[in-house]
Amino acid sequence: MKVNLLSASFKEETSKTLSLAIPIIVAQLGSILMGVTDNIMVGHYLGKIGLGVAGIANSIAFVISSIGIGGLAVVAPLISKAKAERNIPEVNRLFRAGWWAAVWFGLILGAIGFICVYFFDIFQQSAEINAKSPTFMGIIIVSSFFTFLFIASKQLSDGLSRTYVAMIITILGLVFNFVFNAILINGYLGFPAMGLNGAAVSTLFTRILMVIAMLAYLYKAKAFRKYLNRKYNPLPVSDLVKYIFKIGVPSGLQFFFEIAAFSLAVIMMGWLGENQLAAHQIAINVASVTYMMAAGLGVAGGIRVGEGRGLKNIQKIKMSGNVALLLVIAFMTLMMFLMIGLDRFLIGLYISDPEVVKIAVRLMLIAAVFQLSDGIQVVALGILRGIADVNIPTWITMFAYWVVALPLGYFLGFTLKQDAIGIWIGLFAGLTMSAILLTSRFYYMVGKMKKSEQYSLETAGA
Repeated sequence: MKVNLLSASFKEETSKTLSLAIPIIVAQLGSILMGVTDNIMVGHYLGKIGLGVAGIANSIAFVISSIGIGGLAVVAPLISKAKAERNIPEVNRLFRAGWWAAVWFGLILGAIGFICVYFFDIFQQSAEINAKSPTFMGIIIVSSFFTFLFIASKQLSDGLSRTYVAMIITILGLVFNFVFNAILINGYLGFPAMGLNGAAVSTLFTRILMVIAMLAYLYKAKAFRKYLNRKYNPLPVSDLVKYIFKIGVPSGLQFFFEIAAFSLAVIMMGWLGENQLAAHQIAINVASVTYMMAAGLGVAGGIRVGEGRGLKNIQKIKMSGNVALLLVIAFMTLMMFLMIGLDRFLIGLYISDPEVVKIAVRLMLIAAVFQLSDGIQVVALGILRGIADVNIPTWITMFAYWVVALPLGYFLGFTLKQDAIGIWIGLFAGLTMSAILLTSRFYYMVGKMKKSEQYSLETAGA
């Protein structure tokens, strides 16, 4: 990856990528902080059992919804491509098709989620966690339906480079979730004290309000009127719904394979004990914050690459990919040092149990080290999505997490008796494998494009 960091084109692309990425990062951060807020407040009010319940229920619900979250993410690059081609009717059709895809994802994945709720005992957790998790998880599964609708809606604003819209709504949602967590968990202001389930109900209400706010803004703001003009409503969208599923399901599976690996790690931690489960939940919560911020850079990189694809400009595609990768390397290196320096402070936000803290400190060190690999692989997936390359990356992620990470983690953790540390070393190995293979795949695809007559080799500002 040869890049002239002082060139005007590099500086311009960096500026444009950051202007897109910062609001997406804040929105991604706000979204993941809802779960973090739930875990912190549950941990403080209800202790390590409550933290374990919220952690495993949220993890399982998230791994199920990950297919829809990753699948719907393909729409923004497609909208960016249509915008570069000045195809307004196509933007409209993509927005409506994304909504239909979100509904189908919600129904199908919701059904799978409730099957898991009904058979929760198969996860082999402690008796108390088995008893308290299903209701909490059921509420979270319902709220995931509205997450899909929100993601589908924000693809329009993100694809049109107005990423601040979702950012503002997500921040407001975070504040609302925090307030209603306190009210519903403890029964303030005349509300019933719902305890653990209050956090789940708060998340449900918050996600419903976020969908309403996003749609209200899109349909009232002048910037979106030409794309949402009713004259386009008769245009069919069934072909685009099928196309979104065609490239979205592999894209969603990429997300699923990683999230599922980490969620299975949560289950394995439960086999080791409640202290290990709580410590893992703390470390993975902190790591998930930086991951979602890196994922924001991946989304922005995908949008910029998608625009280059619409312009059929190979230099722009490569430059956008280079910039996104260099930015995430710099960002995740900084996060690595911060996590090492602030480990005990961050753990103290969750819990003070000395046994949990002892395990969590060791896990935080590994979490800090794998920041770089985690950031590179999620951005590589984003820029590959921008060129609609989803099938081979899906196989790469399956190999990295299910052939490398999980078997190695189980072997180290249980066979070699390395406990929680062994499981996390396996996860680190899988992330590193994914980062290497996905980055190589992007530059391989760029090389193939150079040989195609469809793409220009000239640099074009966009």
